Amino acid sequence: MRAFLVVIDSVGIGGAPDADSYFNDGVPDTGANTLLHIAEACARGEAEDGRSGPLALPVLDGLGLGRAAELASGTLPPGLGATPQGRWGAATESSKGKDTPSGHWELAGLPVPWDWHYFPDEQPAFPQDLIDAVCKIAGTDGTLANCHGSGTVMLDRFGAEHIRSGWPICYTSADSVFQIAAHEDHFGLERLLDLCERMAPMLHEMKVGRVIARPFLGEEGAFRRTSNRHDYAIRPPEPILTNWAQEAGRTVHAVGKIGDIFSMEGINQLHKGDDATLMRHLSELVDNSGDGSLTFANFVEFDSLYGHRRDVSGYARALEWFDTELGRLLPRLRDGDLLVVTADHGNDPTWVGTDHTRERVPVLIAGAGTGALGQVAFADVAASVAAHLGVPARGPGKSFL
Repeated sequence: MRAFLVVIDSVGIGGAPDADSYFNDGVPDTGANTLLHIAEACARGEAEDGRSGPLALPVLDGLGLGRAAELASGTLPPGLGATPQGRWGAATESSKGKDTPSGHWELAGLPVPWDWHYFPDEQPAFPQDLIDAVCKIAGTDGTLANCHGSGTVMLDRFGAEHIRSGWPICYTSADSVFQIAAHEDHFGLERLLDLCERMAPMLHEMKVGRVIARPFLGEEGAFRRTSNRHDYAIRPPEPILTNWAQEAGRTVHAVGKIGDIFSMEGINQLHKGDDATLMRHLSELVDNSGDGSLTFANFVEFDSLYGHRRDVSGYARALEWFDTELGRLLPRLRDGDLLVVTADHGNDPTWVGTDHTRERVPVLIAGAGTGALGQVAFADVAASVAAHLGVPARGPGKSFL
Protein backbone atom coordinates (compact mmCIF):
# COMPACT_ATOMS: atom_id res chain seq x y z
CA MET A 1 0.00 0.00 0.00
CA ARG A 2 1.73 3.14 -1.27
CA ALA A 3 0.67 6.70 -2.12
CA PHE A 4 1.79 8.92 -4.99
CA LEU A 5 0.76 12.59 -4.80
CA VAL A 6 1.55 14.29 -8.09
CA VAL A 7 1.22 18.06 -8.57
CA ILE A 8 1.03 19.27 -12.16
CA ASP A 9 2.09 22.78 -11.33
CA SER A 10 -0.39 25.53 -12.28
CA VAL A 11 -2.96 23.34 -14.10
CA GLY A 12 -5.97 25.22 -12.80
CA ILE A 13 -9.58 24.61 -13.85
CA GLY A 14 -11.16 28.00 -13.13
CA GLY A 15 -14.01 28.81 -10.83
CA ALA A 16 -12.22 30.12 -7.73
CA PRO A 17 -14.92 31.98 -5.78
CA ASP A 18 -12.52 34.75 -4.72
CA ALA A 19 -10.77 35.24 -8.07
CA ASP A 20 -11.94 38.86 -8.15
CA SER A 21 -9.57 39.62 -5.26
CA TYR A 22 -6.46 38.58 -7.26
CA PHE A 23 -4.97 40.48 -10.17
CA ASN A 24 -2.71 40.37 -13.22
CA ASP A 25 -1.59 43.77 -14.49
CA GLY A 26 -4.50 45.33 -12.60
CA VAL A 27 -7.07 42.97 -14.14
CA PRO A 28 -8.92 40.64 -11.73
CA ASP A 29 -8.50 36.90 -12.27
CA THR A 30 -12.28 36.47 -12.62
CA GLY A 31 -12.80 34.11 -15.53
CA ALA A 32 -9.24 32.81 -15.69
CA ASN A 33 -9.30 29.10 -16.55
CA THR A 34 -6.02 27.48 -17.51
CA LEU A 35 -7.32 24.16 -18.82
CA LEU A 36 -10.45 25.49 -20.52
CA HIS A 37 -8.68 28.27 -22.39
CA ILE A 38 -5.87 25.97 -23.58
CA ALA A 39 -8.44 23.43 -24.81
CA GLU A 40 -10.42 26.18 -26.58
CA ALA A 41 -7.29 27.52 -28.27
CA CYS A 42 -6.37 24.02 -29.44
CA ALA A 43 -9.89 23.44 -30.78
CA ARG A 44 -9.64 26.69 -32.77
CA GLY A 45 -6.32 25.64 -34.29
CA GLU A 46 -4.43 28.35 -32.39
CA ALA A 47 -1.93 26.09 -30.59
CA GLU A 48 -0.09 24.49 -33.47
CA ASP A 49 3.55 25.04 -32.50
CA GLY A 50 5.02 21.55 -32.07
CA ARG A 51 1.59 19.91 -31.90
CA SER A 52 -1.69 20.05 -33.76
CA GLY A 53 -5.44 19.79 -33.36
CA PRO A 54 -7.73 19.47 -30.35
CA LEU A 55 -6.20 18.96 -26.94
CA ALA A 56 -5.76 15.19 -26.45
CA LEU A 57 -5.66 14.04 -22.82
CA PRO A 58 -7.30 10.59 -22.85
CA VAL A 59 -5.66 9.32 -19.65
CA LEU A 60 -6.32 12.38 -17.48
CA ASP A 61 -9.81 12.71 -18.93
CA GLY A 62 -10.39 9.03 -18.24
CA LEU A 63 -9.67 9.73 -14.58
CA GLY A 64 -12.20 12.58 -14.65
CA LEU A 65 -10.32 15.75 -15.69
CA GLY A 66 -13.05 17.06 -17.98
CA ARG A 67 -15.79 16.47 -15.41
CA ALA A 68 -13.68 18.08 -12.67
CA ALA A 69 -13.22 21.14 -14.86
CA GLU A 70 -16.96 21.30 -15.53
CA LEU A 71 -17.64 21.01 -11.79
CA ALA A 72 -15.20 23.82 -11.01
CA SER A 73 -16.33 26.41 -13.52
CA GLY A 74 -19.54 25.17 -15.11
CA THR A 75 -17.97 24.67 -18.55
CA LEU A 76 -16.74 21.41 -20.07
CA PRO A 77 -13.49 21.98 -22.00
CA PRO A 78 -13.76 20.97 -25.67
CA GLY A 79 -12.39 17.52 -26.37
CA LEU A 80 -12.80 16.37 -22.77
CA GLY A 81 -15.74 14.81 -20.95
CA ALA A 82 -15.10 11.06 -20.98
CA THR A 83 -16.96 8.86 -18.54
CA PRO A 84 -14.55 8.84 -15.57
CA GLN A 85 -12.90 5.59 -14.56
CA GLY A 86 -11.38 7.11 -11.42
CA ARG A 87 -12.43 9.34 -8.52
CA TRP A 88 -12.62 13.00 -9.45
CA GLY A 89 -13.39 16.37 -7.93
CA ALA A 90 -12.41 20.03 -7.73
CA ALA A 91 -10.46 21.55 -4.85
CA THR A 92 -10.74 25.11 -3.54
CA GLU A 93 -7.91 26.84 -1.68
CA SER A 94 -8.58 28.72 1.55
CA SER A 95 -5.11 30.25 2.04
CA LYS A 96 -4.56 33.79 0.86
CA GLY A 97 -2.28 33.89 -2.13
CA LYS A 98 -1.95 32.10 -5.44
CA ASP A 99 1.66 31.05 -5.11
CA THR A 100 3.58 27.80 -4.81
CA PRO A 101 4.01 27.61 -1.01
CA SER A 102 0.37 28.49 -0.31
CA GLY A 103 -0.95 25.78 -2.60
CA HIS A 104 1.53 23.08 -1.61
CA TRP A 105 1.36 23.73 2.14
CA GLU A 106 -2.42 23.45 2.04
CA LEU A 107 -2.32 20.32 -0.15
CA ALA A 108 -0.01 18.93 2.55
CA GLY A 109 -2.59 19.71 5.25
CA LEU A 110 -1.50 23.15 6.47
CA PRO A 111 -3.40 26.25 5.32
CA VAL A 112 -1.01 29.20 5.53
CA PRO A 113 -1.46 30.68 9.04
CA TRP A 114 -0.40 34.22 8.14
CA ASP A 115 -0.53 36.79 5.36
CA TRP A 116 2.50 36.65 3.07
CA HIS A 117 4.49 39.81 2.48
CA TYR A 118 4.37 41.07 -1.10
CA PHE A 119 6.61 43.78 -2.53
CA PRO A 120 4.89 46.75 -4.18
CA ASP A 121 4.75 46.90 -7.97
CA GLU A 122 6.81 50.05 -8.17
CA GLN A 123 10.44 50.97 -8.60
CA PRO A 124 12.31 50.59 -6.38
CA ALA A 125 10.35 47.57 -5.16
CA PHE A 126 12.62 46.73 -2.22
CA PRO A 127 13.45 48.67 0.93
CA GLN A 128 16.97 50.01 1.11
CA ASP A 129 17.97 47.80 4.04
CA LEU A 130 17.39 44.69 1.89
CA ILE A 131 19.49 46.06 -0.94
CA ASP A 132 22.21 47.07 1.50
CA ALA A 133 22.25 43.52 2.89
CA VAL A 134 22.56 42.03 -0.61
CA CYS A 135 25.45 44.37 -1.43
CA LYS A 136 27.25 43.61 1.83
CA ILE A 137 27.02 39.83 1.41
CA ALA A 138 27.80 39.91 -2.33
CA GLY A 139 30.62 42.44 -1.92
CA THR A 140 29.19 44.73 -4.60
CA ASP A 141 28.46 48.46 -4.76
CA GLY A 142 24.91 47.97 -5.96
CA THR A 143 22.24 45.74 -7.49
CA LEU A 144 20.28 45.75 -10.73
CA ALA A 145 16.54 45.75 -11.50
CA ASN A 146 14.93 46.23 -8.03
CA CYS A 147 11.50 45.78 -9.60
CA HIS A 148 8.73 43.38 -10.59
CA GLY A 149 9.34 41.37 -13.73
CA SER A 150 9.47 38.07 -15.57
CA GLY A 151 12.73 36.20 -15.18
CA THR A 152 13.49 35.95 -18.89
CA VAL A 153 12.74 39.67 -19.33
CA MET A 154 15.10 40.46 -16.45
CA LEU A 155 17.91 38.60 -18.22
CA ASP A 156 17.24 40.41 -21.49
CA ARG A 157 17.18 43.80 -19.76
CA PHE A 158 19.96 43.42 -17.24
CA GLY A 159 22.06 40.38 -18.15
CA ALA A 160 24.73 42.21 -20.10
CA GLU A 161 25.01 44.97 -17.48
CA HIS A 162 25.25 42.28 -14.79
CA ILE A 163 28.28 40.78 -16.55
CA ARG A 164 29.91 44.19 -16.93
CA SER A 165 29.25 45.39 -13.39
CA GLY A 166 29.16 42.17 -11.39
CA TRP A 167 26.01 43.41 -9.65
CA PRO A 168 23.31 40.79 -8.87
CA ILE A 169 19.87 41.15 -10.49
CA CYS A 170 17.17 41.42 -7.79
CA TYR A 171 13.52 41.22 -8.74
CA THR A 172 10.11 39.94 -7.60
CA SER A 173 6.66 39.12 -8.92
CA ALA A 174 3.07 39.02 -7.72
CA ASP A 175 4.15 36.08 -5.55
CA SER A 176 5.80 36.47 -2.16
CA VAL A 177 9.33 36.03 -3.50
CA PHE A 178 12.72 37.72 -3.57
CA GLN A 179 14.66 36.48 -6.59
CA ILE A 180 18.34 36.96 -7.38
CA ALA A 181 19.68 36.17 -10.84
CA ALA A 182 23.39 35.86 -11.56
CA HIS A 183 25.61 34.36 -14.24
CA GLU A 184 27.11 31.02 -13.23
CA ASP A 185 30.50 31.78 -14.83
CA HIS A 186 30.87 35.53 -14.31
CA PHE A 187 29.33 35.75 -10.82
CA GLY A 188 29.65 32.13 -9.71
CA LEU A 189 26.98 29.57 -8.85
CA GLU A 190 28.21 28.87 -5.33
CA ARG A 191 28.49 32.58 -4.64
CA LEU A 192 24.88 33.07 -5.77
CA LEU A 193 23.62 30.18 -3.64
CA ASP A 194 25.52 31.47 -0.61
CA LEU A 195 24.06 34.95 -1.15
CA CYS A 196 20.49 33.62 -1.29
CA GLU A 197 20.95 31.32 1.68
CA ARG A 198 22.31 34.15 3.83
CA MET A 199 19.54 36.54 2.72
CA ALA A 200 16.78 34.02 3.44
CA PRO A 201 16.45 34.53 7.24
CA MET A 202 15.96 38.27 6.78
CA LEU A 203 13.28 37.74 4.13
CA HIS A 204 11.57 34.94 6.06
CA GLU A 205 11.32 37.22 9.10
CA MET A 206 9.32 39.57 6.85
CA LYS A 207 7.08 36.60 5.85
CA VAL A 208 8.40 36.57 2.31
CA GLY A 209 7.75 32.99 1.26
CA ARG A 210 10.84 32.23 -0.80
CA VAL A 211 14.27 33.53 -1.73
CA ILE A 212 15.05 32.06 -5.14
CA ALA A 213 18.48 31.71 -6.72
CA ARG A 214 18.11 32.11 -10.49
CA PRO A 215 21.43 31.16 -12.15
CA PHE A 216 21.89 31.61 -15.88
CA LEU A 217 24.47 31.14 -18.62
CA GLY A 218 25.15 32.47 -22.11
CA GLU A 219 26.03 35.79 -23.62
CA GLU A 220 24.08 38.91 -24.55
CA GLY A 221 21.13 38.05 -26.76
CA ALA A 222 21.29 34.37 -25.80
CA PHE A 223 21.01 34.16 -22.02
CA ARG A 224 19.34 31.03 -20.66
CA ARG A 225 18.40 29.99 -17.16
CA THR A 226 19.93 26.76 -15.90
CA SER A 227 18.49 23.89 -13.87
CA ASN A 228 20.55 24.93 -10.82
CA ARG A 229 17.73 27.08 -9.44
CA HIS A 230 17.32 26.74 -5.69
CA ASP A 231 14.42 27.93 -3.52
CA TYR A 232 15.04 28.90 0.10
CA ALA A 233 11.52 28.65 1.52
CA ILE A 234 10.08 29.38 4.94
CA ARG A 235 9.92 26.21 6.97
CA PRO A 236 6.30 25.13 7.62
CA PRO A 237 5.44 26.14 11.21
CA GLU A 238 3.50 22.93 11.93
CA PRO A 239 3.84 19.28 10.85
CA ILE A 240 2.59 18.49 7.36
CA LEU A 241 1.77 15.33 5.41
CA THR A 242 5.43 14.44 4.89
CA ASN A 243 6.06 14.72 8.64
CA TRP A 244 2.97 12.65 9.44
CA ALA A 245 4.18 9.85 7.17
CA GLN A 246 7.80 9.98 8.28
CA GLU A 247 6.88 10.02 11.98
CA ALA A 248 4.82 6.88 11.34
CA GLY A 249 7.92 5.15 10.01
CA ARG A 250 7.16 5.57 6.31
CA THR A 251 9.76 6.47 3.70
CA VAL A 252 8.99 9.78 1.99
CA HIS A 253 10.32 10.54 -1.51
CA ALA A 254 10.29 14.12 -2.82
CA VAL A 255 10.39 14.50 -6.60
CA GLY A 256 11.17 17.93 -8.04
CA LYS A 257 10.97 21.12 -6.01
CA ILE A 258 8.99 19.52 -3.16
CA GLY A 259 12.18 19.45 -1.08
CA ASP A 260 12.68 23.19 -1.56
CA ILE A 261 9.02 24.08 -0.91
CA PHE A 262 8.97 22.24 2.43
CA SER A 263 12.58 22.94 3.45
CA MET A 264 13.12 19.14 3.46
CA GLU A 265 10.61 18.70 6.31
CA GLY A 266 9.68 15.02 6.60
CA ILE A 267 11.60 13.97 3.49
CA ASN A 268 13.89 10.94 3.34
CA GLN A 269 15.03 11.02 -0.27
CA LEU A 270 15.14 13.85 -2.81
CA HIS A 271 15.00 13.36 -6.59
CA LYS A 272 15.62 16.43 -8.79
CA GLY A 273 16.01 17.42 -12.45
CA ASP A 274 13.98 18.81 -15.34
CA ASP A 275 10.49 17.43 -15.90
CA ALA A 276 11.66 14.66 -18.22
CA THR A 277 14.17 13.52 -15.59
CA LEU A 278 11.55 13.83 -12.85
CA MET A 279 9.22 11.57 -14.83
CA ARG A 280 11.98 8.95 -14.97
CA HIS A 281 12.39 9.28 -11.18
CA LEU A 282 8.64 8.88 -10.67
CA SER A 283 8.60 5.87 -12.98
CA GLU A 284 11.42 4.22 -11.02
CA LEU A 285 9.60 4.88 -7.75
CA VAL A 286 6.41 3.33 -9.11
CA ASP A 287 8.45 0.22 -9.91
CA ASN A 288 10.73 0.11 -6.89
CA SER A 289 9.60 2.17 -3.88
CA GLY A 290 8.82 0.23 -0.72
CA ASP A 291 5.47 -0.72 0.72
CA GLY A 292 3.91 2.03 2.81
CA SER A 293 5.97 4.80 1.17
CA LEU A 294 4.79 8.27 0.16
CA THR A 295 6.02 9.87 -3.06
CA PHE A 296 5.23 13.60 -3.37
CA ALA A 297 6.08 14.98 -6.83
CA ASN A 298 5.91 18.36 -8.55
CA PHE A 299 6.22 18.90 -12.30
CA VAL A 300 7.05 22.57 -12.58
CA GLU A 301 7.54 23.25 -16.29
CA PHE A 302 3.84 23.72 -17.04
CA ASP A 303 4.19 26.82 -14.85
CA SER A 304 7.76 27.97 -15.33
CA LEU A 305 8.20 27.43 -19.07
CA TYR A 306 4.69 27.90 -20.44
CA GLY A 307 2.28 29.56 -18.00
CA HIS A 308 4.40 32.54 -17.02
CA ARG A 309 5.58 32.94 -20.61
CA ARG A 310 1.98 32.79 -21.90
CA ASP A 311 2.90 30.00 -24.32
CA VAL A 312 -0.34 28.19 -25.13
CA SER A 313 1.18 25.70 -27.57
CA GLY A 314 3.97 24.83 -25.16
CA TYR A 315 1.51 24.33 -22.32
CA ALA A 316 -0.65 22.07 -24.49
CA ARG A 317 2.40 20.04 -25.53
CA ALA A 318 3.40 19.62 -21.88
CA LEU A 319 -0.09 18.44 -20.92
CA GLU A 320 -0.14 15.89 -23.73
CA TRP A 321 3.34 14.67 -22.82
CA PHE A 322 2.31 14.22 -19.20
CA ASP A 323 -0.87 12.41 -20.24
CA THR A 324 1.14 9.94 -22.32
CA GLU A 325 3.63 9.32 -19.50
CA LEU A 326 0.85 8.89 -16.94
CA GLY A 327 -0.70 6.28 -19.21
CA ARG A 328 2.52 4.28 -18.97
CA LEU A 329 2.61 4.52 -15.17
CA LEU A 330 -0.94 3.61 -14.22
CA PRO A 331 -0.83 -0.05 -15.32
CA ARG A 332 2.29 -0.56 -13.20
CA LEU A 333 0.71 0.51 -9.91
CA ARG A 334 0.44 -2.30 -7.39
CA ASP A 335 -2.76 -3.52 -5.81
CA GLY A 336 -3.52 -1.18 -2.93
CA ASP A 337 -1.62 1.81 -4.39
CA LEU A 338 -3.19 5.26 -4.54
CA LEU A 339 -2.19 7.89 -7.12
CA VAL A 340 -3.54 11.43 -6.84
CA VAL A 341 -3.04 14.05 -9.56
CA THR A 342 -3.76 17.64 -8.57
CA ALA A 343 -2.39 21.19 -8.93
CA ASP A 344 -1.43 24.10 -6.69
CA HIS A 345 -2.92 27.14 -8.49
CA GLY A 346 -3.57 28.31 -12.04
CA ASN A 347 -1.42 30.06 -14.62
CA ASP A 348 -3.69 30.70 -17.57
CA PRO A 349 -1.41 31.22 -20.61
CA THR A 350 -4.17 33.18 -22.40
CA TRP A 351 -4.55 35.68 -19.54
CA VAL A 352 -3.16 39.20 -19.23
CA GLY A 353 0.13 39.70 -17.40
CA THR A 354 2.62 36.98 -16.51
CA ASP A 355 1.58 35.91 -13.02
CA HIS A 356 -0.36 32.96 -11.56
CA THR A 357 -4.14 32.97 -11.73
CA ARG A 358 -6.44 32.20 -8.77
CA GLU A 359 -8.32 29.01 -9.71
CA ARG A 360 -9.71 25.78 -8.39
CA VAL A 361 -7.67 22.68 -9.20
CA PRO A 362 -8.51 19.12 -10.26
CA VAL A 363 -8.29 16.15 -7.90
CA LEU A 364 -8.00 12.92 -9.90
CA ILE A 365 -7.49 9.56 -8.20
CA ALA A 366 -6.47 6.14 -9.45
CA GLY A 367 -6.68 3.21 -7.06
CA ALA A 368 -9.80 4.22 -5.08
CA GLY A 369 -12.64 3.12 -7.34
CA THR A 370 -14.80 5.44 -9.38
CA GLY A 371 -17.19 8.28 -8.69
CA ALA A 372 -17.47 11.99 -8.01
CA LEU A 373 -15.83 13.57 -4.96
CA GLY A 374 -17.61 16.87 -5.47
CA GLN A 375 -16.12 20.14 -4.23
CA VAL A 376 -13.33 19.50 -1.72
CA ALA A 377 -10.71 21.55 0.12
CA PHE A 378 -7.00 21.52 -0.65
CA ALA A 379 -6.34 20.21 2.87
CA ASP A 380 -8.65 17.25 2.21
CA VAL A 381 -6.01 15.90 -0.17
CA ALA A 382 -3.50 15.47 2.67
CA ALA A 383 -6.11 13.93 4.98
CA SER A 384 -7.08 11.45 2.27
CA VAL A 385 -3.51 10.41 1.47
CA ALA A 386 -2.86 9.95 5.20
CA ALA A 387 -6.00 7.86 5.56
CA HIS A 388 -4.91 5.63 2.69
CA LEU A 389 -1.49 5.11 4.27
CA GLY A 390 -3.00 4.54 7.70
CA VAL A 391 -1.05 7.36 9.36
CA PRO A 392 -2.53 9.92 11.80
CA ALA A 393 -3.52 13.19 10.15
CA ARG A 394 -3.61 16.66 11.68
CA GLY A 395 -5.12 19.94 10.60
CA PRO A 396 -8.50 20.86 9.13
CA GLY A 397 -8.67 18.39 6.23
CA LYS A 398 -11.19 15.56 6.00
CA SER A 399 -10.62 12.37 4.03
CA PHE A 400 -12.80 11.93 0.96
CA LEU A 401 -11.84 8.26 0.52
